[in-house]
Formats: sequence, C-alpha cells, structure tokens
Amino acid sequence: MTRITQGTALVLAALLTACAADTIDGPGSPVAGPSLTKGASLDATFAYATVDVPGAIATFAWGINAGGDIVGSYTDGSSRIHGFVREADAYTTIDYPGAARTEARGIGPAGDIVGLYVMPGEPLVNTHGFLLTKHGEFVAVNDPPHTSTIAQRILPDGTILGCRHDQDTMGSMHGIAVTRDGIEELAQPTTMNNGATPNGRRLTGLFTDMMDGLTKGYVVEDGVFTPFMVPGSNVTAAWDMNPAGEITGAYRDAAFRFHGFVRLGDRYATLDFPGATATRAFGINAGGDVVGFYRAGGRNHGFIATPAND
Repeated sequence: MTRITQGTALVLAALLTACAADTIDGPGSPVAGPSLTKGASLDATFAYATVDVPGAIATFAWGINAGGDIVGSYTDGSSRIHGFVREADAYTTIDYPGAARTEARGIGPAGDIVGLYVMPGEPLVNTHGFLLTKHGEFVAVNDPPHTSTIAQRILPDGTILGCRHDQDTMGSMHGIAVTRDGIEELAQPTTMNNGATPNGRRLTGLFTDMMDGLTKGYVVEDGVFTPFMVPGSNVTAAWDMNPAGEITGAYRDAAFRFHGFVRLGDRYATLDFPGATATRAFGINAGGDVVGFYRAGGRNHGFIATPAND
C-alpha cells in the first residue's frame, strides 16, 4: 500500500479569494414550505460488498466516481486516521503533508480527490480542505478568514463543494461552492453542501433546523431551499447526489437505528448491510453505486452497494 505524500501544498490563488457577495440559492431566496414527510417506496434492491483497507481497524468509504474508484478514510493500528483511494481493488494511502489526520471525501471523474486534514496540535474542530490533483499535487482549499473548511465533493468542472465554519460547528457553518471565480456561499446557516448535479444547478446537503433542532437534508433548485426528511425518521443527512438527481445519505429511525437511503423524487429505498447494527451511506455515482460504512462485530467497515435490479 503506497502512501501519497509527495506534491506541493499550494494555495488556490484564483479560487480562494474572499467570499463572493453572491450566494448560492437559499434564504433570502425563496424557501419551500414544510419538510417533506411523505414518500413512496423506491423499487430498488442492492448487492453488498465490504470495502476494508488491509490492516485497518476501521474503514469509512466516503465517495465513488463513475469509474468505480472509491475514496475514504481508515484508522490504523496506532489509531491514526489516513485517507485512501481504491482503484481496481488496489489501495493507496493519502496523507496531507505534515497533517495529523487526513480524510478523503470525494473523487471526480478524472481522479481528482478532495477531503480534509487536521494539523498536529490543533483542536479537532479545526479542519482544512484539500485537493489532490490527478498529477499527485496537494492544493490547500481554505475559506479565509474562517477557521475551518471541509472539501466534500468535486464536480466535473472542478467546482468543490463543502462548508466552512468557525469554532462552533453549527451557527457559523454555511455550505460553500469553490469555483474558478471565487467562493459562493449559502445564505442559509448551519448548512453543508454535499453533492450536486454536474452543472451545479441542483444541490443537496444537510443542515440543523433551528426551529426544531433536527438534522435534515435539503435540496436547492431554481432558487428554492427545500428541507426533507426520510419518512418516519428523526434524523436525516443527505451526503451526495448523482447526475440523475438520486440522493444518498443516512437516517435514524424511531428505534434510534441508523440506515442508509437513496432518494429519487419523493421515493425512498433503505440500505442495510446484511447483519449490520448500523448502516450509513455517503456517496453515489452515475451508475447508482452507493458507498458508506456499516458497523458489525464492534467494528466499522466500508461497503459498496450495487443496484441489483438493473
């Protein structure tokens, strides 16, 4: 297993100017009415397979591209967290230079990878974004003057989605899109942008609704911010969106058990890794393949779920 540590930590000069005055659609853009609580079952079944980094004591699969390359994070025997990429069943470790912790969160169609890192001595609430280009160069992705940035996804045109926040991870958090023209920010607070269609016109993510304190998913489309929850859930987190508009994420049911989900329109399919006590889905690609993690036997394992009814 090779470690990616080479490359130059660059600054996104053109991308990382001060936050643009323009905002991605959101309040004060129109806000839809109540959260969606109705939805029919989505007729979908999946075949599951484990994705575990060799020798790891825990693995989390965060993202997958159309070619089937998977990125995520793992914990080694000394409890240090590293990023990884799996290409054709071969695993490569990703460590941001000098970082104490690295997580790979998203991978683009050309193999560019985004994620987060924490430097030694910093509190865990302090996170910094990065881009690892397909050429092996690290690029720092930050939203000054804010303390923390998370780079979650990268779109085909190079736009990076995620969030920024300060010492608190709720009130000061806003979803962002880092483009070649600067940083666009959701006006809606407590948001995190986690996925979008390739043209970026439709976004999804998660936020804390300050009216009731619940974590919910959201869709931003044509200037309208629409919250949603999986029917019957008390927590819903939307983590990714594919080009067809399918959304994947995780929800918690009334028994406080976590499940993965796929949402298309207002229809939902639940994902439960066989034998797991908890399942959470994080990434979905153009073919509908879903990655995430499950807990079984007291350990966390990555997984890939492939649609079985295609």
